[in-house]
Amino acid sequence: MRLQISKGEFMKNWQIAERSTSSKSTINSLTGVLLRTADADNSILMEATDLKTSIKCISQGVLVEEEGEAVLPVKLVGELFKKAPTNVFTVSITDGKGIIIAGRNKYKFTTYSPREFPKLPVSESAAFFCTATASELLRAVSEGTVACTTGEEFPKYLGTAFFQLRDGEMRVVATDGRRLSLSKCSPVRTGENCEFLLPITGVRELQRLLGALDGESPIEILVESTLVFFQMGSMEFSVRRVDTAFPNYENILNPQTTTTMDIDRHELIAALERVDVIVRDFSHMVLVRLSPEGDLLLTGKAPETGAVQEVLDAKIEGESLTVAFNVSFLIEGLKALYGDRVFISFNGPDGQMTMLRPGEKDFLYMAMPIKINESDLLHGEMDEENETEIPE
Repeated sequence: MRLQISKGEFMKNWQIAERSTSSKSTINSLTGVLLRTADADNSILMEATDLKTSIKCISQGVLVEEEGEAVLPVKLVGELFKKAPTNVFTVSITDGKGIIIAGRNKYKFTTYSPREFPKLPVSESAAFFCTATASELLRAVSEGTVACTTGEEFPKYLGTAFFQLRDGEMRVVATDGRRLSLSKCSPVRTGENCEFLLPITGVRELQRLLGALDGESPIEILVESTLVFFQMGSMEFSVRRVDTAFPNYENILNPQTTTTMDIDRHELIAALERVDVIVRDFSHMVLVRLSPEGDLLLTGKAPETGAVQEVLDAKIEGESLTVAFNVSFLIEGLKALYGDRVFISFNGPDGQMTMLRPGEKDFLYMAMPIKINESDLLHGEMDEENETEIPE
């Protein structure tokens, strides 16, 4: 195989492919990208997999001088591609030996056998799930997975994103056991009602791929018993499904509220981030005081470190309430929500908090409060009444 490569378009696809390789595998071919000359003129097919996700993409910007295929090691060849001193260079591979010629410079390397590269799944027999625009799918996935944990957790659904298609509406849902996020979108075209679970690591890579596309690009989703395929133009990304059941999340969507608040999202994020500076190495707790027809008061304290008090304008209705939350949970939910304002409802000091877009029901973020004792309440009162309690 002999290729003349122009960096631009080729490197975009190479970097996409190399993220789907396995850096820790003992199988050499899984640590490389398979390059195969394609049927189309001056293009090559790239394939990569870590056995949980797979990517296939056709790359332009290549002049095929001699056909063939080879698995190129990402760790070595990928670095040489990125750091090649010229924008156009030649790659030649014969009997497992490769050479890159960039101007007057030469770099030799060893390739892996294509026979050792696993056969990637094909989508021909997969059932149609839906077609959505890249921007709508990205929004739904970004918002719907904010409550997911990335660790190896038990039960297995804690590290997954739940995709559900019901009556023409797609939902993406996630939970870490202490909070839940749900986002809805209306696909351009839908198939039959269906649902599946995907590992969050694969979903995060999907987000990166969607973020690089034009927002109006159509994304077709296909489903089979063990895999889900995302087709994006000349690229196909597949993710292995998680074989477990997702809990009936609708049972915990309690509409009961005692206090509501409509507030500027950006101002609330900024205030909570300042609280986080104080409490992040101690309790991670922010005390929230809501006064109907009054202000929102946020307080946080860490012994021998400092204390903070933030007062914000907000439209608050219902009962007066003092409640505590993990400050990171609030910040993450607010940052995931698209829009300038947020509507937050509270169900007493021990019930769930729910974030929505004002007047909309296409995104929901729910978190449970932290149980607080009398000393927590006294600290908040002392800080509010006597500012000298806050160390300089």
